[in-house]
Amino acid sequence: MKRNLAATVCAAVLMAGTASAQDFTFRWQSSDPAGNPNYIFQQGWTETVKEMTGGRIAIDLMPVGSIVDYKETPEAIAAGILDGHITDTSYFAGKDPAFGLIANPVGAWSDPAQMIDFVENGGGKELMNELINPYGLQFIGVSTPGLEAFVSAVPLDSVADLAGVKVRSPEGMIANVFAAAGAAPVNLPSSEVYTSLDKKVIDAADYSVFSVNQELGMNDIAPHPVYPGFHSLPLIEVSMNKEKWDALPADLQEAMIASVKVFQQTQITTLKERDLEAVEAAKASGTVTVHNWSDEERTKFRTIARAEWEKVAAGSEMAGKVFTALNAYLTEKGML
Repeated sequence: MKRNLAATVCAAVLMAGTASAQDFTFRWQSSDPAGNPNYIFQQGWTETVKEMTGGRIAIDLMPVGSIVDYKETPEAIAAGILDGHITDTSYFAGKDPAFGLIANPVGAWSDPAQMIDFVENGGGKELMNELINPYGLQFIGVSTPGLEAFVSAVPLDSVADLAGVKVRSPEGMIANVFAAAGAAPVNLPSSEVYTSLDKKVIDAADYSVFSVNQELGMNDIAPHPVYPGFHSLPLIEVSMNKEKWDALPADLQEAMIASVKVFQQTQITTLKERDLEAVEAAKASGTVTVHNWSDEERTKFRTIARAEWEKVAAGSEMAGKVFTALNAYLTEKGML
């Protein structure tokens, strides 16, 4: 993988150097705060862009809320206040339910590679552009912080084990899927998850990736985590103003696309390594049992989730298109 990425980088840099010198400076906003690990990866991406375009593109990336609210970046980009954003696509589900469905179809993915393959080769990027082009945006590429682990104080090895389990979950599709699987969703802010687990107000929680859960001590009070998780993997889009994208020379467009691929693989690989290190540390403690669901159980949960995706699909024409493409991809791959 590293050799392939290196070859892509070299090819993109050489292509960038063949065109006439022209500088572009863009102002972008992230949906992550400064200092957040994901924001640090995004800052690294801006350096990759500079390198791969021979300095012809400079991106000034700012943390969440620097210019506009995280839900207002599409309008700001269309108006020219911002030039682009790196953001969780689900934040725009209020505009069209298709954003939420493509951003995080609960239960669909068991590995980041699956979601990325759907976006890059299964029709996802075409759907993204069909979704965001009307807002004046162009989709460049995708990344993700990875598949969330599942925090649990009780042993969970199957869908059947979810029956009656009080699960902290955000409202909406995630809570609906857990309820359909037999769990009892409880809506709590993230700040109350630790104390609620400790006081046995809840049995389990949709919270974060394994390394974060381990660092925060979640696995100490809820010693039956499920890893890899089975429920949530967010799509992080890298998009910019379509007119400004169209004005870029073709070689710089290709370099930008290649730079996002480098960013994607760097983020996913690094965060997975951190998760695996945290898993080993948790196992070494002697008090934590890490559970890994079989493919059969993941398929059961995914099939339950599909009924909830179908309800969301009824919300708009674009949501219906996303559901059709998602269903076709997962069926073709034998995941449903």
